[in-house]
Amino acid sequence: MPTTKREGLIFGIMMCLGMVLVMANYNLWLNDAYGHLSIGGILVELLIGFVIALLLDLFLVGPVAKALTFRIPFNKTNKLLFVLIMSTCMIIGMVLFMSIFGLITQIIGSGLDEKGILITYLVICFKNFIVAYPLQLIIMGPLVRFIFVRFVKKEPIEVTIG
Repeated sequence: MPTTKREGLIFGIMMCLGMVLVMANYNLWLNDAYGHLSIGGILVELLIGFVIALLLDLFLVGPVAKALTFRIPFNKTNKLLFVLIMSTCMIIGMVLFMSIFGLITQIIGSGLDEKGILITYLVICFKNFIVAYPLQLIIMGPLVRFIFVRFVKKEPIEVTIG
């Protein structure tokens, strides 16, 4: 996939944009915030979420996920297994950190409920993980990789006949 810093940045932007768009809308729906936020408020929240996600991807979660992936003993030449392990590490890290952002926006928007901060955070993490994991593995990951290879890397597509 990305082999240069420029390609890594473009790939990160594409992945973060797709994931933040879907996950932010999911969280707005979960918290019944569509009726309470203006379009401008939603756009500001999306922009802040995107910037935070991109910074986490580039400087914290991404490097740690990559290091963990290379430390886990498995056949690194198996591309599918490599992508699954790397994606899993990324999703766990991003869910843990972005759920803090979700917790803060929830507290600002509607206050802290009676469950307390830790239980609320764990519930947010769980709800985010059950959507983010399949979203990343089944939809966003393959879609972004396809678009990246097709339009950014411009690798030739091999067609074999017979």
